[in-house]
Amino acid sequence: MPEITLSKSEFYDAFNRLFEHYSYVKGVSASQADKDLFGKFEETPSADDNIYLARWYKHIAAVEGLTLKSGSAPAEVSLDTVPFYHALNRILECDEHSKLTTTIASKLTPAPAEPTHPYLAKWVKSASSAKKDTPADDEDDDDDDFDPFDDEEPDPEAERIKEERLAAYKAKKAAKPKVIAKSSVLLDCKPWDDETDMAEMEEKIRAIQMTGLHWGASKLVPVGFGIRKLQIQCTIVDDEVSTDDLIDTICEFEDHVQSVDIAAFNKI
Repeated sequence: MPEITLSKSEFYDAFNRLFEHYSYVKGVSASQADKDLFGKFEETPSADDNIYLARWYKHIAAVEGLTLKSGSAPAEVSLDTVPFYHALNRILECDEHSKLTTTIASKLTPAPAEPTHPYLAKWVKSASSAKKDTPADDEDDDDDDFDPFDDEEPDPEAERIKEERLAAYKAKKAAKPKVIAKSSVLLDCKPWDDETDMAEMEEKIRAIQMTGLHWGASKLVPVGFGIRKLQIQCTIVDDEVSTDDLIDTICEFEDHVQSVDIAAFNKI
């Protein structure tokens, strides 16, 4: 099976960009693809450097019952391209014109099927075509400067205008308030039996206060034998509230709560 080898920084940066836009590797819920990617990590990603990747990693550990790792990440990571074509296509869709995505695409052979992975297929073909057209005496050129869509000699005046516009864009972007990453979480809180006071359980749970935590709607859902579970919605600020800490706090009401599961987790 074809493989792609990325440096640690490329690997972390790529999937941090993916989880900035998506909650899972594929689809709208955790799958085997998420567990396979989880297994590629030898350490728990830092939220300081890769906030979206770290949030996904801890979430998958919670919903799949996996253990957070504390080892040391290798310098390079190899991925089987076929299972991860979908994820890599999403990465290129989110960040199509960066140097990182050009690097990813240039490492993939053979090209994936265009109907199912259009962004990935386009980049692989563009990178491959551009490499074939490069003269042999240009082998010493820096590969990082390669742009598959650049067929013209640089125009100094155009470059100057481009730099001015880029500087203006960066200044405008810096002036904007920082976007606060939030998630919507649906929790299933299960009682011990049908005699548990569910109103009292909900009252205790809603009494939990954390910076960045806001409780929403709730309802009681039958689970069988006269037992009902409390399904309650909450919104969290990702870098202020840990779902693991929140679940542990709820489970401290051991007279009422048997267990807590995450029924749904979506980026807002």
